[in-house]
Amino acid sequence: MVWPFGGNNNKEQEAAPESSQQLQQTLGFDPSTISDVSNIIKSPGVFDTNSLHPLAGLDKDLEYLDLEDEQLSPLEGSQGLIASRGWSDDLCYGTGTAYLLGLGTGGLYGFREGVANLPKGADVSGKLKLNTILNHVTRRGPFLGNSAGVLAVTYNIINSTLDSFRGKHDTYNSLAAGALAGAIFKSSKGIKPMAISSGLMVLAAGAWCGLKELLS
Repeated sequence: MVWPFGGNNNKEQEAAPESSQQLQQTLGFDPSTISDVSNIIKSPGVFDTNSLHPLAGLDKDLEYLDLEDEQLSPLEGSQGLIASRGWSDDLCYGTGTAYLLGLGTGGLYGFREGVANLPKGADVSGKLKLNTILNHVTRRGPFLGNSAGVLAVTYNIINSTLDSFRGKHDTYNSLAAGALAGAIFKSSKGIKPMAISSGLMVLAAGAWCGLKELLS
């Protein structure tokens, strides 16, 4: 006997094995063979990392990244007291350190100057005294900090240029960079201020080089 709607049943029977095969490929095991949880755990391929997520690469070993940015500078003499990755480290850290030291030193000097110049009198309020101290601090601190920062930028640029030109980092480069940086800093003031500033920078560069040699 031919049923009028038998064609749909045949199509469903043909599609059932295909869907079962697709499900087996997705899960990694045949779900028709599973009756309880213990069978699922013992089924081969259940915990296959490739079947869990093939694109995750869970079956591979750990890969270690070789970051070139973390490598220290190969320049001769650059691995001293403070290890450096290159001129950018010297420029950033050197400038920041010089600015903070100048800002702190200038602030302390301004505080001392403000305390020494406090307005006197019985009718002077505490607010006026505090304002006097803050005026001296904000006048001396940023000025000395900015000056030290500019000197540090100029010094590090010249020093890095000399290092690259000579192929090594040594005391002579630092002294020459200090002399040039000091002269450039006061170049608009005349010959005498240029010479004084250059000499002070040479002394500072020499003291820094001596400290590095002593501690390294």
